[in-house]
Amino acid sequence: MKKYLYLLFVAVLGGAIALGGAKLLQEEDLGRFDDNPVTTAKFTNYTSPSYTTAVPSEGFTTAAERVLPVVVHIRASKQVENSGRQLDLRNIPAPFRDFFERQGPQGQAPGGDQMQQGTGSGVIISSDGYIVTNNHVAGDASELQVTLHDGRVYDAEVVGADPSTDIAVIKIDDAALPHINFANSDDVRVGEWVVAVGNPFNLASTVTAGIVSAKGRSINILQDQAPIESFIQTDAVVNPGNSGGALVNLNGDLIGINTAIASPTGVYAGYAFAVPSNIAAKVIKDLKEFGVVQRGYLGAIIRGIDGNFAKENDLSVNEGVYIQELNEDGAAAAAGIKPGDVVLYVDEMQTKTSSALLEAIGRKRPGEEVTLTVLRNGNEREIDVVLRNREGTTDVVKKGTPAQALAAMGATFETITKEEARAEGIDGGVRVKAVGPGKLAQQTEIREGFIITRVDKQKVTTKEDLIEKLENVEGGLLLEGKYPGQRRNEYYAIGMQ
Repeated sequence: MKKYLYLLFVAVLGGAIALGGAKLLQEEDLGRFDDNPVTTAKFTNYTSPSYTTAVPSEGFTTAAERVLPVVVHIRASKQVENSGRQLDLRNIPAPFRDFFERQGPQGQAPGGDQMQQGTGSGVIISSDGYIVTNNHVAGDASELQVTLHDGRVYDAEVVGADPSTDIAVIKIDDAALPHINFANSDDVRVGEWVVAVGNPFNLASTVTAGIVSAKGRSINILQDQAPIESFIQTDAVVNPGNSGGALVNLNGDLIGINTAIASPTGVYAGYAFAVPSNIAAKVIKDLKEFGVVQRGYLGAIIRGIDGNFAKENDLSVNEGVYIQELNEDGAAAAAGIKPGDVVLYVDEMQTKTSSALLEAIGRKRPGEEVTLTVLRNGNEREIDVVLRNREGTTDVVKKGTPAQALAAMGATFETITKEEARAEGIDGGVRVKAVGPGKLAQQTEIREGFIITRVDKQKVTTKEDLIEKLENVEGGLLLEGKYPGQRRNEYYAIGMQ
């Protein structure tokens, strides 16, 4: 008994010593921070959240259930000349090469050519079989195969494609198909939840979720003479094969077409970009109606404004779009816009950046009128502008016309003078004044200054001759000419399909 009482005494004594030591240590620790006592104060900008969870209570199931049946898998095949080299990847911008899942050559096509294959995604937009996808997925495909969510397989044909926005429309032969509803992408807010649906790595019907990270993002990837980049940026996971898939809100309505990723590795690294649904809707309507996009142009060289540029140019605003130069036959010049003007609004749409201005104008057709609110000499004024096409008219651009072929080449041309022709020992010709994104840059190594003297072996001496030769071009054309001071002729073949 004495032994147990002794053990109890020792235990109580040990506990008392431990508590006393802890109290002593606590007092010493608190004493070190007497100058910064703990309080219950909060930052003045702190507010209690009005929601109980960051994720919607029903999760993302509503969006997934509505969208999965309308997202398709696309297998695209392209006939490649068997010249001992692989497909020229310059035809696909670098970010797209990673996003559009390519597969190797798949045997021989008639004539010994190879078939290059790749896979992507698409979204059914109408019950009668119209599907929207990316231009870099289907735009120049010779064969298309579409697999629906339920496993049905169809051959598809290209209705039209638009390199300026990287949107293409294809069609399958069926009716009573499920299709997606479009949302107003202008209403999308940074920070809201979104869902991406596509077919990455050939994994059919994959759903991921994230938030809108930014809007109106331009990343300089579209290889066209007049690209329109105003992407929705999201952190929803997308990967190779997601090209052309759907980006939707929590209701399952389309807000964008997934188009590119920014990645040092070729797979998802936190940044994905989608063409806003409002841009896609306009392009789709034009492609279905005309086969080619009817796009209005201001006819101006523009640039965005930041604090440094505003200071250098003595501007009173740090946001907006600065008019640097005007085309003589452009819509802006005809309306009275002047170099140095700062565009603040197009109609009621604020244009803080160049991408916002390009998006606003790109939604319009030649002949349509817009009201620009510009800042000139510190004063705001409204100017009505009737938009024109690339050729400086308000005419409808038809598929296969010289204007479309000329635009597709992605270069500007001018007739050489009689003195220049005499110095070169030729009757006349058309100089390549500038080479921009387009078929000339993608398919040839033609340089600025090249003088075209023949097209498909027929003589051309003026720019008008060149345009006339493009009127009924089919398949491709052969350019013949010379560089200034050079005796021998050079030849460049271009595929126009």
